[in-house]
Amino acid sequence: MKQTWKQYRSFDATVQLLLVNQLTINLGFYMLMPYLAAHLSGGLALATWAVGLVLGVRNLSQQGMFLVGGMLADRLGFKPLIVAGCTLRTVGFAALAFADGLPALVAASAATGLAGALFNPAVRAYVAAEAGERRVDAFALFNVFYQSGILLGPLVGLALTAVSFPLTCAVASAVFAALTLLQLRRLPRNTTAACEDRPALREQAGTVLRNRTFWLFATTMSGSYVLSFQIYLALPLEVERLTGEGAFATAATSALFVVSGFVALVGQLRITAWCKHSWSPARSLSAGTALMGVAFLPPLLSSAAPQARTGWSAAAALLPLLACAGLLAVATAVLYPFEMDTIVALAGGRWVATHYGLYNTVCGIGITVGNLATGALLGAARSAGYPALTWLVMSLVGAVCTAALVLLTRTGRLSQPDPVPAGA
Repeated sequence: MKQTWKQYRSFDATVQLLLVNQLTINLGFYMLMPYLAAHLSGGLALATWAVGLVLGVRNLSQQGMFLVGGMLADRLGFKPLIVAGCTLRTVGFAALAFADGLPALVAASAATGLAGALFNPAVRAYVAAEAGERRVDAFALFNVFYQSGILLGPLVGLALTAVSFPLTCAVASAVFAALTLLQLRRLPRNTTAACEDRPALREQAGTVLRNRTFWLFATTMSGSYVLSFQIYLALPLEVERLTGEGAFATAATSALFVVSGFVALVGQLRITAWCKHSWSPARSLSAGTALMGVAFLPPLLSSAAPQARTGWSAAAALLPLLACAGLLAVATAVLYPFEMDTIVALAGGRWVATHYGLYNTVCGIGITVGNLATGALLGAARSAGYPALTWLVMSLVGAVCTAALVLLTRTGRLSQPDPVPAGA
């Protein structure tokens, strides 16, 4: 914590506020969203398809609008988009507290998703602009604050939801309202965010869409996002298979997130400092994806374990899954700061928020397709009697991503990115 505080104090007030903003954004979001599905199906007695619709609309409105949010941030400045996004999420979460019909729930869910599309690219671009040459250090610290919000949010939400879900919505809305006011008063307006020539939106989008190296990098890195997302899909499903349903399964699943968050909080700055000293940014990226592939080897040890294990035997069977979660967290700590910095480099310092927005969309599509494939593979591998196949395929995905990054590096695309064509 002392090192984190020292690093935090080394940045100017704007970066400090942006880091606190991100922690608070995740705190408010994760105190509500993990419990929304249970509220919809249990408290409101919605059909399963309706629950999926509400949650799917939120994801679609966010992923589908990231590019628009990034483009607007580059044209209008970062602060207006950050404030607008937090205001919209304030309204969306407040609406969820009172909505009980499907149309109102869909509208509120869409608002919360659109809010993320507005402020996410703007926040990252603002951090990159303010940090300057210290972007890697800034994004390492950014991930610490990001993960802190993910850890604290569900704990606060659990206590509030035990009273009532509308109370959780009200508190989350109040958190975003306070954050909106704080940013209005304290966050400077970035004068370099909007390009002076301000070409047409179509021209601006074309500049980004013609960046071939960026597309190759984003497509490659979407594989790493599929792998890191398995802490929400494949690993919890494997925990449930090993332990059955109940309190022990819930505690075991929570342990996955605790391990992941602990690695990020304790190790992120040390890992980044070591990588900067020992490796080039390109090598850090390839090492991170390689480690993600390795992370899925330990689950091979428990893939053939019998179902519904309890007691010490279940705890022993869960150790490989905890090792996988820990290694994924280490890999993310290696990747994230250099990944965010590489996007700025590939953008050539121009339309950075637009590049972040498109990058989020590409990776979001990758996660959706990857999760569909993973879910199908989990069931098919079990039915065919080859439960280890899922984990082997995950390792292979990590190897393919690593090979692609090495190829991009050897052709000079990552070390010396192609210049971004001027839109005008």
